[in-house]
Amino acid sequence: MADLSPPDAPLSGPMHLYDTSRREVVPFEPGPVVTMYTCGITPYDATHLGHAATYVAYDVLQRRLRDRGHQTRCVRNVTDVDDDILRKARQIGVHYLDLAAAETARFDSDMKALEMLPCWSEPRATSAIADIRKMIGTVLDRGHAYQSHGSVYFDISTFDRFGQVSNLDRDAMLVLAADHGGNPDDPAKRDPLDFVLWQKSAPDEPAWDSKWGPGRPGWHIECSALALRELGETLDLHGGGSDLVYPHHECEAAQSEVVTGKPFVRHWMHQAMVRMDGAKMSKSLGNLVFVSDLLKEHDPRAVRLAIVAHHYRDSWEWDDSTMSAAAERLEAWQSSPPGRAAGPAAVLDRVRASLDDDLDTPSAVAVIDEAAAAGGIGPAAALLGVRLP
Repeated sequence: MADLSPPDAPLSGPMHLYDTSRREVVPFEPGPVVTMYTCGITPYDATHLGHAATYVAYDVLQRRLRDRGHQTRCVRNVTDVDDDILRKARQIGVHYLDLAAAETARFDSDMKALEMLPCWSEPRATSAIADIRKMIGTVLDRGHAYQSHGSVYFDISTFDRFGQVSNLDRDAMLVLAADHGGNPDDPAKRDPLDFVLWQKSAPDEPAWDSKWGPGRPGWHIECSALALRELGETLDLHGGGSDLVYPHHECEAAQSEVVTGKPFVRHWMHQAMVRMDGAKMSKSLGNLVFVSDLLKEHDPRAVRLAIVAHHYRDSWEWDDSTMSAAAERLEAWQSSPPGRAAGPAAVLDRVRASLDDDLDTPSAVAVIDEAAAAGGIGPAAALLGVRLP
């Protein structure tokens, strides 16, 4: 990987990023070491372009932060025990951990091909069972949870900041809870929006012993336990796809803050959805473009260019012309003799300015397009993770 700039690269003021919770673009001014947590995959199927778009966004962010002189510690979890992976393992007749291992290996291969910066840590949910049980015990002891029918639920009525991340009203939360596995019709709950911390396992599901009976973790508690264990009580930035704002990230914030008594996240950043056939790419709908399939026919750098041509907060539609346009752009960038035109430092500064403006990768791409036409890209493409000769 090419060096981007010296560690003491001059700064032109703070970086600005949109904060989901505050609903505005605000300065992002972390300390020398930036702690970041991005929600990872549930490894029960191949990596699709929506996954890649999410991780490319945080990869570019890390590249620019490092270019500004920061160290980055990015943790990305692997949800290796979850309703979806258990359902798929049951369908195909394999052990859920064997399925997780195979699909995680395929995901890692895709990320390596796309030249993603390695994560600082990539912990598995099953590595944190002890941490999860301890955290649930604290939530219960402090009066923010209750036991019911062999499971443990978070009581949202005890947390007056519930809604701080998503800014949604109750009706909207109920709709999204139903759509994203929140199970608002669960009769064991006191309130439909209460969420599970520890759930009683079905007879053919994995189970761990606990004070509340044998069971397995809820989805949200896994990420909280891993984030707190790996990065500490308050994270500089937490990210993921925009479909995770509610319920996942809202619930993470609530349960984490009742345990630590401190803000869980300073800055929430979310990647918009990639659509196909008029709907977001999702495994449940089957409207997917798999990264491994794209890599069989296209240069991985062209796949990155197809993604960074769109702003991370803009949802966009995949079609057959997407990769041809990206391949043409890569060819134009590669055929531009480096350094032929004067001013590669100015090009780099303009790209830096674009990325500091809410990670505006389309503007950065346009700057490099212009420089390629003039024959002087210099090192600017490396900030987007695109390696040129």
